[in-house]
Amino acid sequence: MSNSSYLMGRQPILNGLEEVVGYELLFRSPQSTSSAVILDSFQATSSVIFNVLSNFGIGEILGEHRGYINVDADMLMNESLDLLPRGVIGLELLESVRITPEITDRCRQLKEEGFVLALDDHRFNPEYEELYSGLIDIVKFDLIATPLDELYQEIEQLRHFPVKLLAEKVDSRHVYLRCRRMGFELFQGYFFARPSLMQKSRMENSSGTFLRLMQQLSNNAEIDEIEETFKQSPALTYKLLLLVNSVSLSTREKIRTVRHAITQIGFAHLNRWVQLAIFADDSGTGLNGALLDMAAVRAAFMEELSRLEPRSSRLLRHAHPDQAFMVGTLSMLKDIYDVDLKQIVLQLNLSDEIQDALLSREGDLGTLLCLVEMMELLELDEAAEALEKLGITIESVIACQKKAYSWRSKLGL
Repeated sequence: MSNSSYLMGRQPILNGLEEVVGYELLFRSPQSTSSAVILDSFQATSSVIFNVLSNFGIGEILGEHRGYINVDADMLMNESLDLLPRGVIGLELLESVRITPEITDRCRQLKEEGFVLALDDHRFNPEYEELYSGLIDIVKFDLIATPLDELYQEIEQLRHFPVKLLAEKVDSRHVYLRCRRMGFELFQGYFFARPSLMQKSRMENSSGTFLRLMQQLSNNAEIDEIEETFKQSPALTYKLLLLVNSVSLSTREKIRTVRHAITQIGFAHLNRWVQLAIFADDSGTGLNGALLDMAAVRAAFMEELSRLEPRSSRLLRHAHPDQAFMVGTLSMLKDIYDVDLKQIVLQLNLSDEIQDALLSREGDLGTLLCLVEMMELLELDEAAEALEKLGITIESVIACQKKAYSWRSKLGL
């Protein structure tokens, strides 16, 4: 498996009716796609969270179910968890987490915020009684590490607490039925399904761009400066839109521009997302730099064209520069990253004007996109005919194109 794909494991969690009620989301690396080779649990969890929010998206990876992510003590205390939608993501405390007053207070805070909490690969211990008594929702037992015959007493002790028991690594119907009789309500294991590998074509990220964003956010940069950084990267813009749609599930306001997306997510969440991206080491190789350049130029070209006068005719009066830039950026994603444009449009909750432009070349933005595509293909006769209808001179269009190339050359990426 090459580094050209995002990878993540997903194993279903079932109830006593053998219905899927959730998924455990698992780290996978290109070096070992069938199992987790984890050298740094914080980095592994960072990768899973970033994949969920910005590479796959909540809807694609989970559908209508809840997802569970493993967290060590460092990640449990990290503010990056604020990015996660509480009603959709649950947290599994790894067995390595030592119970301290600070950990207990953090669990209480997360519980009050609406997170579902679970103890992973657990054994009953009186030290956890405060957690059992209302902070923890699910206790998971690894049936390979702890055979059922050794669990009767522990299960009896846990009956006094408001927790659900989950049997992990159930490998046969016989074991499943025994678990049900013992009081287990949730189940995971090869008897039901092996972890499936979720895969998506990797999008190029410059770690330098993320570092620049981090520096800007740390220095309280103006939104204009931050917006400009996003404009320099089609992949980063796409990830921002996925993030907004993953985190802002309650608002579902249609996104109009890059600035609008930044405003929706807010600087605090944006800062945590950037830090998470750096920890996740989200880098890729082998993408077509020429196409990336073309995407940047197309977006800037459309932005410049949308500013042209006159506006006295009704043509292009609704082609706002920021929206024109976004259409130019997103229109190239299919060619650069081999992703389905219709799927992108539906996934990102874009405004109707942007959707119409991208999918059917309709509206003022669609007209601009068609014009730019003609210029790129050197279809000058067709372009001249369109320009005449729009009341725009070829000289002004060429001037806009020069400005777009000039803007791209100044990026230094």
